[in-house]
Amino acid sequence: QVQLVESGGGLVQPGGSLRLSCAASGFTFTFSRYAMSWYRQAPGKEREVVASISNTGGSKNYGDSVKGRFTISRDNGKNTVYLQMNSLKREDTAVYYCYAPSARSWGQGTQVTVSS
Repeated sequence: QVQLVESGGGLVQPGGSLRLSCAASGFTFTFSRYAMSWYRQAPGKEREVVASISNTGGSKNYGDSVKGRFTISRDNGKNTVYLQMNSLKREDTAVYYCYAPSARSWGQGTQVTVSS
């Protein structure tokens, strides 16, 4: 079983930055072998993919709404995936979730609120 724990959310003003972290654990899960993703869900909206990263970090993909502002990265030595969010907008307000597709495991989510 894989456990994913997100951290780093909070309240930030428009134009500000936050960095989210997702720590993975579970003795059957070799973190460095698997792609990872970040999703988000705003109130009243469906969950949407924000960014994905390959197991080595060599391939990254982003949702259209965050391209050029968000950066996904990973540290396989720390079993952690990151989401650097810059130039935040009010519409980025959502609960952000870490997802391991191969294990079909979700984290508990971390709230990001962009407001003045």
